Amino acid sequence: MSALPNPSTPPTSPSAPHTARLRHFVQQLAALVEQRLPEPDTLTQGATLLRTLVAHDDWLPDTYAQPHPDRYQQYLLHADALGRFSVVSFVWGPGQATPIHDHTVWGLIGMLRGAEDSQAYARTPDGRWAPQGAPVQLQPGQVEAVSPNDPAIGDVHRVSNAWEGHTSISIHVYGANIGAVQRSVYLEDGTRKPFISGYSNSTLPNLWDLSKNPAPAA
Repeated sequence: MSALPNPSTPPTSPSAPHTARLRHFVQQLAALVEQRLPEPDTLTQGATLLRTLVAHDDWLPDTYAQPHPDRYQQYLLHADALGRFSVVSFVWGPGQATPIHDHTVWGLIGMLRGAEDSQAYARTPDGRWAPQGAPVQLQPGQVEAVSPNDPAIGDVHRVSNAWEGHTSISIHVYGANIGAVQRSVYLEDGTRKPFISGYSNSTLPNLWDLSKNPAPAA
């Protein structure tokens, strides 16, 4: 696993982010899940949408890009009213990482800023959890998937900030309101602990104020 070189000045969020990018992404994703396609098609088409979103680092409001000194932050950006998907920003401070964990629903992870390492895990015949393959390092613009329904993709992994000394941010999309889903963290010896992640924020970005670009009068 290799970390990106440390820049002399880490990038910061713009003071006036283009939240229209996120609004457009949410609208497109809602239209996609409305089709009720097979999961592989949802993942493929959703990855294309997410790749377009994270190709630009000018839309995430500063409020949802703030690290915490002790633990990574999971900020809810949008939750579908019917519970079909959610969009979250994960903000990783230096040295921060998750435990080994699952998701129980499909997910897409797009790297917005910095880099993160994802190490897949698989259960061994004796019930332990062991690393599966080499870690994958995501860099800005790249997208990967998780799935409990496709062993080739996998649903259990451990994620860490690969950007030594600085904050990294990834954008996650899940096939449920992920902060309310009962999931599990694991120890390598096979010990399982149920958890519900919740979110780090109590307010959402306002994606729907179109007063500066109103619809034409009837």
